[in-house]
Amino acid sequence: MENFITDRIQSQAISDLKKVIAVPSYLSEASDKAPFGPGPKKALETILSIADDMGFKTFEDPDGYYGYADVGQGDKTFGLVCHLDEVPAGNVDDWDSDPYHLEERDGKLFGRGTQDDKGPTIAAMYAVKALLDAGQKFTYQIRFIFGTDEETLWRCLAEYNKKERPIDLGIAPDAEFPLIYAEKGLQQAYLVGPGSDELQMNVVDSFNAVPGQSIYRGPKQNEVLKSLEEHQFDADQEVDQIIVKGRSVHAMNAPEGINSTVRLGIALADVFPKIEAFQFLKAFGEDANGTNLLGDVSDDVSGRLTFNISSLQIDSKQSRLQIDLRIPVKIDHDQLIKQLKEAVQKFTLTYQDFDYLAPLYVPTDSKLVETLLSTYRDVTGDLKSQPTISGGATFARTMPNTVAFGAMLPTTPDFMHQVNERWSIQDMNTAMKIYAEAIYRLCVK
Repeated sequence: MENFITDRIQSQAISDLKKVIAVPSYLSEASDKAPFGPGPKKALETILSIADDMGFKTFEDPDGYYGYADVGQGDKTFGLVCHLDEVPAGNVDDWDSDPYHLEERDGKLFGRGTQDDKGPTIAAMYAVKALLDAGQKFTYQIRFIFGTDEETLWRCLAEYNKKERPIDLGIAPDAEFPLIYAEKGLQQAYLVGPGSDELQMNVVDSFNAVPGQSIYRGPKQNEVLKSLEEHQFDADQEVDQIIVKGRSVHAMNAPEGINSTVRLGIALADVFPKIEAFQFLKAFGEDANGTNLLGDVSDDVSGRLTFNISSLQIDSKQSRLQIDLRIPVKIDHDQLIKQLKEAVQKFTLTYQDFDYLAPLYVPTDSKLVETLLSTYRDVTGDLKSQPTISGGATFARTMPNTVAFGAMLPTTPDFMHQVNERWSIQDMNTAMKIYAEAIYRLCVK
């Protein structure tokens, strides 16, 4: 097995990564031909300039949603689906170095986007560049697709799929090795019901987070606290509020958390029995698989449904709960939502759709998965790590016959979205070797 990644390739990759890290590319106010703000637009222009210098043929969407870079010839297209937007760095004073200046320190590369997803994007591009430099000829057209809205609503790839032909197979370098071959369907929605004159409250967390703390400032606080104690729920009372404590985790791992909002709702159901939203939460209980409501929803590929409730809003006009469902890949989505609508009607609640992402499932015996897995094992010598399923979502699910493949190794610490985000040069080099060998096996041989 040839090592295509030379010291020169590694050095060039770091040099170009520095250029894209220098562009703060989080979502901001839209402007002309920059639907997600000037940062993502500038990052797209920067990566396309890098691709031009590599000899790729580039294209920028006239409306500014996405771009792509092509190399090679062939009747079929192998896609690498990447994103250039990022989450904000937060308080830059909390960083040990400028988050928008790539700094090499202790064998690591520090900067916002080094792991998610600018570093993996550059690593994959230079893996292809290394193959070109080695004189390899591609039997596929290789296309790097650059999204600019992955951290929010994926409008960039929705636009791409409206305007461009689909790829035939591909990878998204925005997860972990060995690979993710199944991603659960993601349904986010609201359950809306009658309002109340007894109290008003506005307890809201992110759709994709199990609430770790919920604050109640409404009436009858002594009764609410007594109910919380009777249920053995952890809570503190302050002068004019009650703080219900839980344990926050990502919604895809909802059963591993403790939902403070659900706990608050269960207690409130004892104190305000006429409010249907509370009675729903009491019936739902603390089963984050939704079994009390929908029964056992599971399959033999991706396991059980997860069901997260992350808001409790009530005023005189309406009550509203926001929900996040991670749906097993073999479960019929429409039938499940029909069942959910019927179940919540008993509590005078109606279902209102917000957003849906269809599941991803590429069988483990497919040529794509088998080739990627064997490549990973041959390069790293890791024979224990297995292909996985995820309740999370990557751009892989926006394309046919595509899986999430790297760039983080099983031993790579996760610093995505965190202060002092960083990626070790050694891990980056290994990722480039894996990508080069995988593309060689799929698109050259």
